[in-house]
Amino acid sequence: MYQPPHFREDRLDVMQDLIRAQPLGLLISAGADGILANPIPFQIDATRGEKGVLQAHLSRGNPQWRTLAEGAEALVVFQGAQSYVTPSWYETKRQTGKVVPTWNYAIVQVRGHVTVLDDEAWLHRQIRALTEKHEGGRAAPWTVEDAPEDFLKAQVKGIVGLEIEITAIDGKWKVSQNRPEADRYGVAQGLAAEATPSAADMAALVKSYGGLD
Repeated sequence: MYQPPHFREDRLDVMQDLIRAQPLGLLISAGADGILANPIPFQIDATRGEKGVLQAHLSRGNPQWRTLAEGAEALVVFQGAQSYVTPSWYETKRQTGKVVPTWNYAIVQVRGHVTVLDDEAWLHRQIRALTEKHEGGRAAPWTVEDAPEDFLKAQVKGIVGLEIEITAIDGKWKVSQNRPEADRYGVAQGLAAEATPSAADMAALVKSYGGLD
């Protein structure tokens, strides 16, 4: 990933937090079947390894797990807040007109070695943990135990587990840090006026990384 120094995010906890907040990662690998990519919800165990371990599962019918079992390295991309930035928000536009549109975004890319797990107990733990994370805040959370036991066993037989030991993790927060202060203010105000969740998240990042808080 191209990373100009002013957009690089090296703090491990910040990158891990983006993964927790945006757990649907794009799993990419290359093998005999060519390049494969699948969106999968991940969990991260930050207590294991130097940079953490990603956990997920794939359908047994998905050929990507066989490629990974053969030793292919994985790349997982987690997309955070993103937004189009119009030059109309820049003070520089009014001063010189020498501006162009751009796109702001926060993104994390993870590389690592994959272990494929065909282990029923591990799969039960993984799907239970994944369910509890995303159901826990609901008024009437669904639990794994709500499904009939025989149905659940059949579902588990149809998946395989993945653990990815993170060997490299790169973060890029392209959030207008390279613009003059007046332009950063204009971008933050313009995004806030967009009134969408993604724009609001990006406005907060522009303020934070741009020293406007």
